[in-house]
Amino acid sequence: MPFKTMLNGLVKKVSGAQGAILVDWEGESVEQAGSMDEYELKVLGAHNGVVLRKVRYILKKMSGDKLQELVIATEQAQLIVLPVTDDYSLVLCVDRSECLGRALYESRLCSSRLHREII
Repeated sequence: MPFKTMLNGLVKKVSGAQGAILVDWEGESVEQAGSMDEYELKVLGAHNGVVLRKVRYILKKMSGDKLQELVIATEQAQLIVLPVTDDYSLVLCVDRSECLGRALYESRLCSSRLHREII
């Protein structure tokens, strides 16, 4: 299944989802979907990919534990960042007023599907 189809499905299943993006280890966009401005979504994906790498590195150094997901909440949005593989990550942007549980569940499913396609 193409990455675009998976990301579109994620955005459609999550109420209040503004956009989803798959980025590589350098923060480059592989594919994206949603109603957000394309450039803004790419910037969001790139920066959160960097944040994810830094947090993963710190956790590994401190405890040897592997990061499963990262949630960042702002006044207007919730950002879910999940590692898909060591080289790819998924970022989902959801309205702050929406339920985070459903967004996490659907993001985890999408991340798993992306993982199977990539490896």
